[in-house]
Amino acid sequence: MALTSLDERTALVLIDLQNGLLGLPAVPVSVADVVARGVELADAFRAHHSPVVLVRVSFAADGSDALPGRTDVTSRSGPYAEGWDTIVADLAGHPEDIVVTKRNWGAFHGTDLDVQLRRRGVTQIVLGGVATSAGVESTARAAHEHGYHVTLVTDAMADLDPDAHHNSVERIFPRLGETGTSADIIGLLAKTRP
Repeated sequence: MALTSLDERTALVLIDLQNGLLGLPAVPVSVADVVARGVELADAFRAHHSPVVLVRVSFAADGSDALPGRTDVTSRSGPYAEGWDTIVADLAGHPEDIVVTKRNWGAFHGTDLDVQLRRRGVTQIVLGGVATSAGVESTARAAHEHGYHVTLVTDAMADLDPDAHHNSVERIFPRLGETGTSADIIGLLAKTRP
């Protein structure tokens, strides 16, 4: 389904646009391109006095709060370079933005994201970031389960695996919400907001 509308109280939620992930070999666009589109979206949301949420992933230096559980694929568990978990400079520095720190793939479990959104009356989230099939998809699933309308910005997300990205965008996201490009969302904001 294509993008149809934005609720009166819609928040932009950007996942893991932080220093330590900038150099990842992402597809179909670079993480730098995702950041650039994220900046355009954030500027548009701020201009219309709509909430911007910047989600970052971080772990304790000793790894004690890293994801538990056995998996077939080993994930990176540190040590991490100083500042790897800092939101990229192009997005940071806006005191009105909400910053959420997660320790899982998704931005809802174990964080105050739901409380931050509900206290502001948010009923819809516009979602982008990295990685499409991990942080973005996990957050989209949880947002849908929490009863939010979900819009996924397909040109403002990227993944390490092209097949995983394609699966999320083509098969999963249409079942969780609506999809659109950053230009679609910015244009709809301009048409529907004072």
